[in-house]
Amino acid sequence: MSFFRVDNLHINLIEFQLREVSFCLDQGDYMMIIGPTGAGKTILLESIVGFWKPEKGRIWLEGSEITQELPEYRNIGIVYQNYALIPHFTVFENIAYGLKKKTKNGIGETVKDIAASLKIEHLLHRKPETLSGGEQQRVALARSLVVEPKLLLMDEPFSALDPRLRRETRHLLLDVLARRKTTVIHISHDLNDAWALANKLAIFRDGLLLQFGTIEDVFRRPQSRFIADFVGASILDGTVVANGSGPCLIDVGDFHLTSIDCTDPGKKVQVALRPEDIIVSKERPSGISAQNIIATRLERVVPEGRASFLHLAVNETELSVLVTNNAVAQLGVSPGDSIYAMIKSANVRIVQ
Repeated sequence: MSFFRVDNLHINLIEFQLREVSFCLDQGDYMMIIGPTGAGKTILLESIVGFWKPEKGRIWLEGSEITQELPEYRNIGIVYQNYALIPHFTVFENIAYGLKKKTKNGIGETVKDIAASLKIEHLLHRKPETLSGGEQQRVALARSLVVEPKLLLMDEPFSALDPRLRRETRHLLLDVLARRKTTVIHISHDLNDAWALANKLAIFRDGLLLQFGTIEDVFRRPQSRFIADFVGASILDGTVVANGSGPCLIDVGDFHLTSIDCTDPGKKVQVALRPEDIIVSKERPSGISAQNIIATRLERVVPEGRASFLHLAVNETELSVLVTNNAVAQLGVSPGDSIYAMIKSANVRIVQ
């Protein structure tokens, strides 16, 4: 039996509807939810915690149905984007607030332990207004985790953090959650959060759950053009020209690609290529396992922190490649230079 399960959930708010949402999680799973603004992500979290009553559908937690339970009896924690700290309480009092409803014993030590695990023990005497955004975020996490919720919900908790603090907080959070075996559902617009934290991924759009699965499955096997585009893949339109005993051959206009995904010859398809799955070389390679070797022209290099996107062109067709900045320097290429792109057939995915 799954640790947490949502079955055919419908939420009708008149101006917005969440429809036919079903998924399940094992204990300790970390589920990331992504999707455009207005997709219904926050409404899903608030339905799970009990703020919205479903029109139909059921919610199960640890074997018990909680669909009609009041929020205070669900033992589910939630962290919002604005942290919602009590301004006239100290950090200690904010963390201890929910704990006092459960026990009167050992509160001081429990608060100090969770504060130490999130490296905010030196802030316990301070008021929220004196803290940085990163410090407030850790206090909000501590307040939710100190009561040992069965399920932790987070709505874009890192959105106000700079990249360095975001990375540091991810590491701290993973360490704390691993020791507590906490199950998490986390909304984010940053795909790096998904790669760094989650083992499950859900894509929402217009109140519908479009795809749910492991991180690898959703990123590398998107089920639609929208999903492929949303998770950062290049999308090419093509036609299947051959499908024998080996890989499928696809004509994408300016070149051909082979793919282990197969469908009928003559069928129009869309192909998804992830930027990190494309290897580049200044010289035409030999003796490698990549079935697709494409001669391209480097259009531009766009730095993205410690990595860069190389934008390549083959006539009218464009490809994006993600490589480290060290690799760019070693390539020694400039816009206008010829460059070879290599893609394994297993990384050429046909999407619906």
